[in-house]
Amino acid sequence: MTIHKKGQARWEGDLKHGKGTVSTESGVLDRQPYGFNTRFEGAKGTNPEELIGAAHAACFSMALSLMLGEAGYTADHIDTVADVSLDKTDGGFAITRVALKSNVAVPGIDEKNFDDIIQKAKAGCPVSQLLKAEITLDYQLNA
Repeated sequence: MTIHKKGQARWEGDLKHGKGTVSTESGVLDRQPYGFNTRFEGAKGTNPEELIGAAHAACFSMALSLMLGEAGYTADHIDTVADVSLDKTDGGFAITRVALKSNVAVPGIDEKNFDDIIQKAKAGCPVSQLLKAEITLDYQLNA
């Protein structure tokens, strides 16, 4: 089974002063502005790294929920933040690291079993598999 999801971007102008919009097939994002100023100068609007972070946090949380369910557990909550690092390298800019930080409440699970499951979720998440950046994981378990 193959699932296709589409994102779309439009860009006008040069890098520094140009502007773009990003949209998603679902319409959740509809011509959301982005540009040099939103990516590098903190202006209001989105940027590719923020979108990757949101996608990675969501994917990881769903993968963890799946794997917990397969082990007979249900999380009360999984709250995940993905901090995406964009660095200047010799070859230009690169996403070099994603730091996942997750706060999870799972009734009745022991720490060893949970650690095994959450590490598998980190490796098994499709977005994790897509990224060649270093992916770290810090978590707090509330059992």
